[in-house]
Amino acid sequence: MNGARYRVLPDRIETGTYAVAAAITGGELELRGTTLPLIGALAEVMLRSGVEIAEIDGGLRISRRNGRITGIDVMTEPFPGFPTDMQAQVMALMTTACGAAMITETVFENRFMHVPELCRMGANINVHGTSAIIRGVAELSGAPVMATDLRASVSLVLAGLAATGETVINRVYHLDRGYERLEAKLAACGADVERVRG
Repeated sequence: MNGARYRVLPDRIETGTYAVAAAITGGELELRGTTLPLIGALAEVMLRSGVEIAEIDGGLRISRRNGRITGIDVMTEPFPGFPTDMQAQVMALMTTACGAAMITETVFENRFMHVPELCRMGANINVHGTSAIIRGVAELSGAPVMATDLRASVSLVLAGLAATGETVINRVYHLDRGYERLEAKLAACGADVERVRG
């Protein structure tokens, strides 16, 4: 064995989550230290929905093209297909889309526990077996909601960023299993977000 240099791959789910944050808020983010091939299936979904993804030196630039996101159909699949760990985040994005979208979950059972919480914020979602039909609404409203797992937690954060009013998310300890300093990174981009004790 010999010594070597190795660069750890960036996290494709973290990359995807911040890309959705830019899209759901209509903002623009530069994501440094990541690559487009890493999020291939997600990038395809986002491009079809009206998000612009540009490769820049050392990363990606994400922005919404014009107006609202367009509702599209998505099916989760094993890698390299669309990742089940991005399903909740893209569902949050589709709640604000123009038109309807359908998300079909083929990897995990019972992966729609975030749906009732998104509906508390004004989302229009109906679950039929392994598929969820999302009809986009013009605006989400802040509400007290409860996180049930890691990906559900971050989907509620994303929905809260796009909602009017204040959103309070309980049981956010799930977030720390998958995101480092999420609230600090979002706040550095201009989001009005903080973690409160209690």
